[in-house]
Amino acid sequence: MKITEAIILAGGLGTRLRDTVPDLPKCMAPVAGRPFLFYVINHFLGQGIEKFIFSLGYKHEMIEKYLETRFSSLNYQISIEEKPLGTGGAAKLGCSLTKEKNVLLVNGDTLFKINLNKLVSFHLGHDAECTLSLKPLKNFDRYGSVELNPDYSIKSFKEKQFYESGFINGGVYALDKEKFLEENVADVFSFEKDWLEKIINTEQDSPRKIYGVVQDEYFIDIGIPSDYEIANEELKRQALDLKSIDKSWTLFLDRDGVINKEKELEYVLNWNGFSFYNEVREAIKLLSDKFGKVVVVSNQRGVGKGLMTEDDLQEIHRQMTTEIEKTGGRIDKIYYSTDVNDIHPNRKPNPGMAFQAKNDFPAIDFSKSIMVGNKLSDMHFGRNTGMFTVYISTTHPNQELPHPDIDMAFPSLIEFARSL
Repeated sequence: MKITEAIILAGGLGTRLRDTVPDLPKCMAPVAGRPFLFYVINHFLGQGIEKFIFSLGYKHEMIEKYLETRFSSLNYQISIEEKPLGTGGAAKLGCSLTKEKNVLLVNGDTLFKINLNKLVSFHLGHDAECTLSLKPLKNFDRYGSVELNPDYSIKSFKEKQFYESGFINGGVYALDKEKFLEENVADVFSFEKDWLEKIINTEQDSPRKIYGVVQDEYFIDIGIPSDYEIANEELKRQALDLKSIDKSWTLFLDRDGVINKEKELEYVLNWNGFSFYNEVREAIKLLSDKFGKVVVVSNQRGVGKGLMTEDDLQEIHRQMTTEIEKTGGRIDKIYYSTDVNDIHPNRKPNPGMAFQAKNDFPAIDFSKSIMVGNKLSDMHFGRNTGMFTVYISTTHPNQELPHPDIDMAFPSLIEFARSL
């Protein structure tokens, strides 16, 4: 069992940040050149979330326009508060658009890079109503502290004051939606104060199944100007250093337009229609010598449309791999999506094929991986899993550069291989 739906609470006014970032919803505050929401979405995409519910309010049109532009292939829905509902009311509204019994609830102005599998495993294993993600901190006074019982149930919420050490609520929750919606609460309420803290503080004689999972992972809350500035420094993307590549790195390659010539307005339906780019086999030999794993990730909608069979596709890949091996190169595995639906989690730019590869090769580290492709959808696939990206300009030579989703660009795969 897993959780694949997330509600992002992004309807707040952001009053404490207003002087620093005027006229923007807080989650749209620019951080290292991108709206903060970008980092929240990409982390949870990379953790396996397949559907997002954005609970919006203040200046929701700006967020909607951004999602339509940058995340057009994302599987998402919008819920809009006609009036401020508080985090609890917004969560209830978002829950009405979900289908699963258990969902993830996330604050849109906080980035807590939790391990979702760890949170979900505990939550489901304990049949919890709600499981909080807790961040250990030292010497803090901005947040209240959360106390745990020996069984990791929540013992108490302590008020804001100075603490030498403790756990804070990181704003990421695994939530039993059905039990939450049964609560007799007002339409406008605070999820934290009026529900969580009220349960813990008033129902000690018959304790509820509210737990905390401690995860010492990256955490930033941009709610105040000083932490907003910290986020701008910490989330700056490191430059891709080709000299650092060794066998601990993984190379992800698109197929059509990178390895073989892409047919304009057509599909490569059989081996007779497949044609390598010049020196591609030599390029893959050089790349195989450098990278620990070399995998292909390819959208193959022709199968889904019935223009070819999956056997036809596998024969193309068998022949392609054989030719590459003749010159000393290798492809460790080929992943492909035959889905015609753009929002399917396995269809690029959605990251499903990357997760398949990591499941087969657990040593893959996306922060030490490069996605090479000839379209922006390939670049978004890389970014959605935290990879570096290399753009090959074979089919779209007029792509505007620099581009925030492209780390490096080359005219061909052989030029990239020779640069290493």
